[in-house]
Amino acid sequence: MQYSGLDEFLKRQAAGLGRTPGERPLAMIFCEDQAEVDTTARHHMQLGFSPVLMFMPRHLALSPDVAERAHRIDFDPHTEGAVPRAVSRLAAAAPGRWMYYCYNAEFLFYPFCETRSIGEMLTFHAEERRDAMLTYVIDLYAGDLGTAPNAVSLDDAWLDRSGYYALARPDPARHGHPKERQLDFFGGLRWRFDEHVPKGRRKIDRIALFRAGKGLVLRDDHTFNIEEYNTYACPWHHNLTAAIASFRTAKALKRNPGSSDGISSFRWHNSARFEWHSRQLLDLGLMEPGQWF
Repeated sequence: MQYSGLDEFLKRQAAGLGRTPGERPLAMIFCEDQAEVDTTARHHMQLGFSPVLMFMPRHLALSPDVAERAHRIDFDPHTEGAVPRAVSRLAAAAPGRWMYYCYNAEFLFYPFCETRSIGEMLTFHAEERRDAMLTYVIDLYAGDLGTAPNAVSLDDAWLDRSGYYALARPDPARHGHPKERQLDFFGGLRWRFDEHVPKGRRKIDRIALFRAGKGLVLRDDHTFNIEEYNTYACPWHHNLTAAIASFRTAKALKRNPGSSDGISSFRWHNSARFEWHSRQLLDLGLMEPGQWF
């Protein structure tokens, strides 16, 4: 089903978005270009998200099989602040429901996702009194930019196996003292090519999974206005975290004239072929199973 914008979607579907027993989490996919739009949708449908909302400009195409199962919403993701506003509006429309957001050519992985649904994982997470989950955006890139000039290749995808680090997140309200259980995470292409990435865009942490609520506001830096949502764990033990395998940064670096000509390859001595399996991400320490076994 297609909608002329978010206003029409909420007018026609808001009543069905409310929290009900046995509901599945909702996914929002913001499509910036045509790269792997259908693959992204199918991946998240297979994980168990429903409904899947495709926010995309009218000129982008959507395969018939995906269009039958998704809600297509006319949307310009390049407008400043458009994505945080859309996420915040959906959160207000369906309080209590688990939601997720990402961009096209991004793929969510969580511990044991090959055999367990997203609903099972979030049920456990909620039982630990958590209302949000930290996700790390792990950069993927094509191994051969000659055959994949847009840096996107599902069959030849690579990632950095090291080079990730965290810094304390200062709290302006406490004269710059670190915020409790919050860190800024860095690494991947945004770290290796930081001269081409604005300082405010270099973090790789994103609160991509969260329980919706009225008054909840997503900020431009992928954090929320409720500070507990931005924590990586509860006070008493480690919690689950997830990873989003993303071609988004690689695409941007190759699309941007200021960086494209200077990059002949993204591979370096710490590159590894991406195996498209949660075990690899767990082994590399790029997500945390917490107490879920």
